[in-house]
Amino acid sequence: MTHWSAPLAAGVLDLKELGMDQGAHLLVRQGLNQLAVGGELAVQGTAPELALHLRAWCRYHGHDLKLLEPSTARSAIAIITRGPADTQRWHGAERAGQSDALVPNAVYDRPPPRWGLAPRGAMVEAGAPEFSFPLSDKNMLWADEAGRLYLEGAAAQWDPETAVDWQASFNLADVVEDAVVQVMTFLVENETAALLVPARFLAQIHPHFREVMQLLAIQAADEARHLEVFTRRAQLKRSQLGLSTAGGQASLQTLVEEPDFALAMFLLSVLGEGTFLALLAFLHKYAPDPITATICKLAAQDEARHVAFGMAHLQRHATLDPTLCARLAAAIERRHAALQHTAGLNNEVFDALVILGAGELNPQAIARGHMRVMELQQQMDAGRRQRLIRLGFSSDDAMRLSALHTRNFM
Repeated sequence: MTHWSAPLAAGVLDLKELGMDQGAHLLVRQGLNQLAVGGELAVQGTAPELALHLRAWCRYHGHDLKLLEPSTARSAIAIITRGPADTQRWHGAERAGQSDALVPNAVYDRPPPRWGLAPRGAMVEAGAPEFSFPLSDKNMLWADEAGRLYLEGAAAQWDPETAVDWQASFNLADVVEDAVVQVMTFLVENETAALLVPARFLAQIHPHFREVMQLLAIQAADEARHLEVFTRRAQLKRSQLGLSTAGGQASLQTLVEEPDFALAMFLLSVLGEGTFLALLAFLHKYAPDPITATICKLAAQDEARHVAFGMAHLQRHATLDPTLCARLAAAIERRHAALQHTAGLNNEVFDALVILGAGELNPQAIARGHMRVMELQQQMDAGRRQRLIRLGFSSDDAMRLSALHTRNFM
């Protein structure tokens, strides 16, 4: 049987040969915990300098100590009177976030730098170093759904090796395979940007907001997995990838280099990844092979969580900051102005989407594929406008701003 109470016999704690520097303080502390404030604990033992160490320990923890003259080597040598609270070992410490029955581990609006890496709700010892976390304002970061979305994301992680049947047999015409490779190249490029944005801000977030940190870490892991499967599909039957254009790179550069967290997450999650949800649904529907269909479906499931966090975070932010919508609109307009002289979506990607939407090469099929791509762009626009309206924009502003979104989709 395991015993977790201090070994008291007739009110005496016998430490035997165990010294305070060997862990005897654990037994003394547990013995005192069994007493009310003012209660007395008799302690005996034969460890060298036990009395000296007991005196220092009791003084530090706020307990009174009375030493007795031992009549034998095994007689009681001290009486400890329990002080008001055995928390003196935390001199000057403070709790990193309140913790009570009503609000356990409450999230603070502005946790101080001195809380550093301490878990929310932990006691932080005085003198701990201050950390520099630029993102330490709850209003800028928080979403009540962050914890739930993290748990969902953690549970939904999939293994590219087992979730995709890479041995599935298919044989595509060269023009169709080339179209898939070009689209995969485009996806890899954009998913790289989608990885860099949360990774860039991750280390800037105060650990007090751990759910947001965890969620962004899961998001980065999702994008890393997307890079793997899209690259792997592109190289499945080809040794080289497709074209990356200057216009596409310029569009993504404005996203990756956006310094404001709220604006970057808006441009990435609400507009970019929201637009990509429609693109991945299109690719899943018109995929010419089972592997392409599977990886686009799996990636879309991940992207939906990213969009959900972006919306939840910004909707909360907008209710607290009446200037946010104006800042979001200005970010779209600045990005549009910076990219207005670029080509936008490269012709190779557009043509590849037409080929995939067509399903075959003849005039009627190509016309059908072109129409489907036009419908895709309309669906993208409609989705952006709906999300903008949910953030508080008017229908007219949502329509105008959606039209300014980068032609490169992300």
